[in-house]
Formats: sequence, C-alpha cells, structure tokens
Amino acid sequence: MKKIMGSILVTCVMVLFCGTGLAVKQPNILLVMVDDMGWTDIGCFGSEIETPNIDALAERGVKFTDFHVSVSCSPTRSMLLSGNDNHIAGLGTMGEILTDKQRGNPGYEGHLNDRVVCLAEVLREGGYHTYLSGKWHLGHQKGTLPFDRGFERSFSMLVGGASHWADMYGILPMDHPAKYTRNGEFLDSLPADFYSSKSYADFLMDSIRENLEDGKPFLAYLAFTAPHDPLHVPEPWLSKYKGKYDDGYEVLKTKRWKAAKKLGIVPKGSKLAEKHPFIKPWNDLTDEEKATEARGMEVYAGMLDAMDYHYGRVINFLKDIDEYDNTIIIFLSDNGANPFYSHQYPGADTEGFQDMFDTSLENIGNPGSNYAYGIGFASGSGGPLDKFKLTVGEGGIRSPLLIAGPGIKSGQQNDAFAYVTDIMPTLLEFAGVDYPDKYKGRKLEPMRGRSMVSLLDGTKKAVYTESEYVGGEMAGGKWMRQGDLKAVKVPKPYGTDQWQLFNVIKDPGESNDLSKSMPDKLNELKAAWDDYAEEVGVIPAE
Repeated sequence: MKKIMGSILVTCVMVLFCGTGLAVKQPNILLVMVDDMGWTDIGCFGSEIETPNIDALAERGVKFTDFHVSVSCSPTRSMLLSGNDNHIAGLGTMGEILTDKQRGNPGYEGHLNDRVVCLAEVLREGGYHTYLSGKWHLGHQKGTLPFDRGFERSFSMLVGGASHWADMYGILPMDHPAKYTRNGEFLDSLPADFYSSKSYADFLMDSIRENLEDGKPFLAYLAFTAPHDPLHVPEPWLSKYKGKYDDGYEVLKTKRWKAAKKLGIVPKGSKLAEKHPFIKPWNDLTDEEKATEARGMEVYAGMLDAMDYHYGRVINFLKDIDEYDNTIIIFLSDNGANPFYSHQYPGADTEGFQDMFDTSLENIGNPGSNYAYGIGFASGSGGPLDKFKLTVGEGGIRSPLLIAGPGIKSGQQNDAFAYVTDIMPTLLEFAGVDYPDKYKGRKLEPMRGRSMVSLLDGTKKAVYTESEYVGGEMAGGKWMRQGDLKAVKVPKPYGTDQWQLFNVIKDPGESNDLSKSMPDKLNELKAAWDDYAEEVGVIPAE
C-alpha cells in the first residue's frame, strides 16, 4: 500500500497544470544569459549581426521589449538567481568596488548571501538536476561557489571577466589569473582547446547527457561570457565582419534606431538618443583610430555570432535527445553594452600589467590581446536607447528577453514592464515548486519578483499595475518606474547627477526631460525611491 501511495504522489507532482494546457509534466529549463550585450545586438531587436538561432527563439515564443536588469554583472545575477533585490541578496554593489562604508553590512557581502535561496537550491529540492556552465560572479571563495549554492555539476568562471582562451588571463590585476572551478574544485589550468562559448556549451550538454536516463527534469544555466571583453573569437567569425563597421559608431546607432522602429520595439515617433559628450565624433578620429575602433566592433560582432552558433548546438542537442519540446528556454543579457576601454579599468595602470598583452591592431581578437570596444560602439549597440553599462539610463538597464517553451504562445511581442527578479518566480511556477520560508534551518526573505506566467500564456497583459513602483540602485545610480514614467538620477561623469523624469515608452532615448513640466510626479517617484532604499537597505558608497 505504501508503494502504491508513493507512486500516486510522484504522479501528482509530475503532472502539473492539468486543464490549463501549460504542461503535462515538470519542464526542463534552459536559462541562457549573455554578458554585456547591447539592447539591439541580436537580429530580432534590429541588429545586422547574424543570430539566427536566437531569432528563432523569438519567433517560437515571446519577445519582451520593456524588460529591465541592473547596471552590471553580479547585481543582476544575484537577482536572477534569488528573485530578490540585489541589496537583499548580497550584491548591493559589485564585490570589486565595495567601499569601507559598505563592506560587512547586510546586503553588501559581495556574494550571494544566506538571506536568500538560490534557484538551483530550490529546484534541486524539487526534484531537478541542476547544472551551471559559464560565469558565476557571485562568490570567489569556498562556501560561496556554484557547488555550494545548489548546482550539482558546474564549470564556472568566478570573476567578472577574463580571456576567452585557455590562458586564464584576467582583465583586472586583482583577478589575474582568473579563477575557475569544476564541481566545487578550483582549476589550475584549462584545456588547451578551450574557447569560452564552445567549452561552456560542451560542458552543459555533457552534464545533461550524464543523467538523462533517470528521467528527472533539469535546470541548465548557460552563462556565456561573450561578448564581454576582452574581445576574442576564432575563425571563421574573426574575419566575418571585416569592413562592416567602417562607417563608424554614429552610423551604426542610427541604423539600429531605424531598425528598432521598423520592428515596432520602439514607437515610430521616438527620437534618437543624443550623442553622449564623451563620444568623439567619428570624423574627428584619425585613420588609425578609426581602424582600431572598427576592428573592435568587427570582433564583437563575431563573438555574438559565435555565441549564437554554440547556443544553437545546445538547441540541436535538446532536439536530438527528445527534450526540446518540454524545455522552457529563456534568453537575456545581464546589462547593457560596456562603454569602457580595457585601459580604463581599476588597476589597469598597475606597473607591468599591460605588458602581458599584445594590444596591436593586428592582434585584436586573437589570444594575448586585451581590447574592449569603448563608448562609441557601446552607444551604437544600444540603438535607440540612451547610455550604457554601469549607468541607470535605459541603455544600461534594459535587456532583451526571450522566453519560449511548452504552454507559451509563439510569435508574440510583449511590451509590459518586467524585471529580472521576476524570472525565478516564473520558473518556479512552471516547475510547480514552491518557494520555501526556510532553507537548511535559516529563515529566508520572501521573493520580491512576480511570476510572468500569466503574460506568457496570454491570460494577463501586465504583472505590475500602472500605480505600482519598481526601482533600483547601483553605484549611485537611482531609478524608479511607475507605469510608463521613470525617474532617474545618473551620477557624474556619465550623467548630470540630477533627478530627471522621462516617459520611457514614448521616449526610450530619454531625450525629453519632463521634470519641469511634471514636478509633482517627479517628487512622488523620488519619495518612492527613498522608501525603496530604506526597505532594501541601500548604503551609499561614501
């Protein structure tokens, strides 16, 4: 009788959403995150870069045009994997830039903390296999590694950025050599044929294959480090885009803006964001400067193209093992495009550090190079949006989001506001797994995010009402949304350090400041931000 009752219980757990048409059993989850990608860098958002596999995902599922993240890597990743605000989850700011005033305070641990539970931990308790391949950036020490936070198999780069080849070169002196782990153990070397996008896809497929026979569903987190600098890619992608960007970054931004309007992801009447004053006019550059800038963008485009190819290999693998039709697939970026050149990073001027690299024009993209494409093409990657990574302008915090799978309507565009904290509750609802009040004896903070399942199955048009507030903070940048309106404060030197107000649906380029014509609304949103900051525990850097 106990065996019979046990079988009935398992069947009840596996057969979910009966009568709703969402799924007949727990779905697999493929969660794909790319690193430092601009909003219009994929074809379905207006790019000239070839990304056919990602574009096919958009055609099969739902494309979100008003989805938001944080301004940089680890804060976004902490929210993605906890369903909570980064100040609660332990990454109030990136661990690399913690100040003495912040260090040691709750929410500023510099790693995913014990006030939250990781998505992998919850799903593993709920009967899932859990795999991570790629970037972690949520803890560098034993006890804070992917292996410690629910991933039963993991091959992970722990730091913010590093070479995409086997040499393990870090992009910051503090992160050189870059730290990697496999299943909780630190690695002294990488395979000689390592290339990040290829090797991460390989490990993920091997992990899924290893446990395929037991029939359990899986969470597969594929955290590509492309297209984060240093810009590296092998042939045929290294030379594929040669000459494509010789007209410069201003031309690229205009083309992407026009393409975005044609696709209907921004209004046809929206203005192009103004050129940031730090961007030097293309025609004022020397021929040598133009050649270097264009080469950087060529390699960047090649990296995205290669990433799409290796993502496509994973998709073909899922089809081969007959798991594709029962897999929820999510694609997003952790923030906008990176405006910094490699030599502008903290500590990059440390004596002897730059001597490790061959930064010549001819070597960009090859092993030993260390190049980031800078503010001009970062602005171009954002297309119609203003600003870029590490700012709370739309170009820094608006990300493409694509979701497809069983029970999700195909070929849809959704313009509702959504936030990265909403991903975890969405996946838990699809999996039929409850978020716990406690985990391993410790009390947990409740998730702040909301499930998007009602958007994906078409039963609702929004998960946030027009009157609700959603906001964030990172590195002194502040923003607060209510409906179509966004109050925003971008610190100097990349902004005015003054509160501004924009209708970011009509004006995604944030070119028409409404603060003087709507002062009461601005004050309302500023007060809402103050309440948010107190609630989550924001601590200013100084």
